[in-house]
Amino acid sequence: QVQLVESGGGSVQAGGSLRLSCAASGRTIDSYTMAWFRQGLGKTREFVAAIYWTDHSTYYEDSVRGRFTISRDNAANTVYLQMNSLQPEDTAVYFCAGYSLKQYWVADGYAYWGQGTQVTVSS
Repeated sequence: QVQLVESGGGSVQAGGSLRLSCAASGRTIDSYTMAWFRQGLGKTREFVAAIYWTDHSTYYEDSVRGRFTISRDNAANTVYLQMNSLQPEDTAVYFCAGYSLKQYWVADGYAYWGQGTQVTVSS
């Protein structure tokens, strides 16, 4: 079993930055595809970014590409999401996910999830 714990969420003004962390325990994640999803109030959970375990290729949802950067430190068993130029529409609970059994953008394909961290962006 893998436990994922997110941190780094908070409240910022539009244009600000946050860095989310996802610390894994229980097993190393160096062979897992890891991803971030988010869920706004009253909305479905949506894909944000993913990073492959093989070649560290990265993939982004269109609205965050160029503003967000996903990265991983296998030695630290941690995945990060650097979020710049934040906008009010980025407000959501952000979830870390690991070990994809389907396409990387499919939420129900991930075996492991964190509890989420709230990101609030004010205008």
